Amino acid sequence: MDPCIRVLGRDFEHRDLAWLRQWIAQRPGWSRRQLSVGLADHWDWRNPRGQVRDMATRLLLNRLEGQGLVCLPARQKRGGRRRLVPSTVAGAGVGEPIATSLEQLQPLQVELLEPGHRLRAPLAAYLAQHHYLGYPHPLGQLHYWVADRHGRPLAGLLFGPAAWKCAPRDQWLGWTAAQRTAGLGRIANNSRFMILPWVKVPHLASHLLSLVVRRLAADWLRQTGQSALLVETFVDVERFAGTSYRVSNWIDLGLTQGRSRHGRAGLRVPVKRLWVRPLVRRFKHGLCG
Repeated sequence: MDPCIRVLGRDFEHRDLAWLRQWIAQRPGWSRRQLSVGLADHWDWRNPRGQVRDMATRLLLNRLEGQGLVCLPARQKRGGRRRLVPSTVAGAGVGEPIATSLEQLQPLQVELLEPGHRLRAPLAAYLAQHHYLGYPHPLGQLHYWVADRHGRPLAGLLFGPAAWKCAPRDQWLGWTAAQRTAGLGRIANNSRFMILPWVKVPHLASHLLSLVVRRLAADWLRQTGQSALLVETFVDVERFAGTSYRVSNWIDLGLTQGRSRHGRAGLRVPVKRLWVRPLVRRFKHGLCG
């Protein structure tokens, strides 16, 4: 059997890549967007709402191109994702120090930012400037903006697709490969959590996690068409102790094996501690049933 690679949950053998190269070559006048829409439609790759997953397909094609496996047309100059420079985005500079009690800031304002929302760019810029991992690709990421009672920004949280493979999680759930493929869309990944560096408020982190997790299942359903049953996150053990997750009743599933979230062979990343939090009582039945 030909060796295969996995990109965004899809397996590609040599013959699959050869077919894809030919399919692209037969459409010389097509843009990247046209290719992604056409390929998603050909594969019948759709989200639970029946919508063609053209953005996910475009990301897949870009990753295949990045590995030198396909050749895509040149990017068009108009549109596209622009690199955010924090200093040029209104509201993304360094704020005045906030050092007080949690009670003095309440009620906190937690807002889910839809694409195009005026606060998405400041949040992205804050993450790019102040989070050690930067701002990820926004595809599939729920963006939460947190402000205090006066509207001053405090924090940002992102939740996106779950890791394709993770030994501690998969062993804990006890699911098969087929069950993982079917159930992965019901797991949300807390990909970013950042309290702005000038905010020094005891117990704020654990309080925010509880607030957002309380509404996550409903927001995930509206965003993806599927109910979220479990949320996971990976904490770099060389940087953080994960105290806020422990205090918020997340479950420590141990250390990862130092592989990337998509399981790419040969790519090593820092070892992280995996924390999970069930969102419903019978979450294992929903994920493995």
